[in-house]
Amino acid sequence: MKTIRVTLDYGRTGLDVEIPAERMVGPLTIREHPPVLDPDAAIAEVLARPTGSPPLAELARGKKSACILICDITRPVPNRVILPPVLKTLHDSGIDREDVLILVATGLHRPSTAAEKLEMLGPEIASTYRVEDHHGTHREEHTFLGTTPRGIPAWIDTRYVRADLKITVGLIEPHLMAGYSGGRKLICPGVASIETVRHWHGPALLEHPNADCGILDGNPVHEENTRIGRMAGCDFIVNVTLDAHRRITSVVAGDMEAAFLKGVEFVREIVRAPVARPVDIVVTSSAGYPLDTTFYQSVKGLTGCLPIVKQGGTIIIAASMTEGVGSPELQSIFAENPTPDAFMQRILGKDYFVMDQWQVEELAKVLRKARVKVVTDGLSPEVLSRCYVETAPSVESALADSLAEYGPNAQVAVIPKGPYVLPVLAEA
Repeated sequence: MKTIRVTLDYGRTGLDVEIPAERMVGPLTIREHPPVLDPDAAIAEVLARPTGSPPLAELARGKKSACILICDITRPVPNRVILPPVLKTLHDSGIDREDVLILVATGLHRPSTAAEKLEMLGPEIASTYRVEDHHGTHREEHTFLGTTPRGIPAWIDTRYVRADLKITVGLIEPHLMAGYSGGRKLICPGVASIETVRHWHGPALLEHPNADCGILDGNPVHEENTRIGRMAGCDFIVNVTLDAHRRITSVVAGDMEAAFLKGVEFVREIVRAPVARPVDIVVTSSAGYPLDTTFYQSVKGLTGCLPIVKQGGTIIIAASMTEGVGSPELQSIFAENPTPDAFMQRILGKDYFVMDQWQVEELAKVLRKARVKVVTDGLSPEVLSRCYVETAPSVESALADSLAEYGPNAQVAVIPKGPYVLPVLAEA
């Protein structure tokens, strides 16, 4: 049987796998688009001529302090390229270096290490600016801004709330709950308290059919964090989109909503990958480092391919998971709930809450439709078996078993970059 070698994004190195040629659909990839030839010039242009807001220099004039939100290590945002012109603009407009705080919008993720801050920012910025982490579980570090119409209490990091000038820097890509990342998402969940996130990521919103990848219209997750972003205030965003090689393909800046929607309009056409009909098997990844370092993050590689897998099909995912399952809270969920159904009964009963439960809820959505087989060097089969999934020593062995199960007409869709691609049925 003739095979085709495909490289899945896996850790820092990638993983070569052999796929039977006559069974393969794809590889499904981000559409080719020329990268921005001069990123410095492109960023300077959008800072001076933004979407829906005055230029950054004008906004900064007369301000005494600035807070810049950046993503943590789980997002490959090219901060080393974006931040220097932003910071220069602030300084040229009269804001001193010591009055600028770069706040890592960790949400409820663990704090950043010194090495990660260096990797994200480069040595000059990391060593000469105040760079601090958000701590979502420390409510005393947050300010209460009121309650949204859906009853979500908005607690936002006080350091951000009190800044004269509020800026967010991020990446627009498909997101499993909020439709697309970027824009408002740096604020909620980026610098929101657990009291806010537990409601924003609660089943009342996540079980809504529009709380899904690639959907903004009617998506309550998107609507609510947009509201919370407005309540907190955001003077200026700078968001980029990236190609398959993580080169910048577009830059948007300006108003939190208008600039974000402009970026979404661009990226939507780049990431969509139409498939003629549902397939029996999907081979995917969680986009490699830094997104596949935990089982928690790797769930994103599973949810994105749900539109194209048949009911009762199989998803085979390769992810490094070098940092393990995830938080102690996430691990406790698997220990306390022997099955996905038992877990769902508990959270829908509204008497149960554990941080990170939303990712298990997303996993449960996947398991209602497909089996999951995990290939990883990072976790043992014993540990993974407690996470409601199956394991395999290699993608090839998992694929051979699945092809034998589904028969000679089985089709295999391959998504090397996992959640960065938005597979859809052609008629959708």
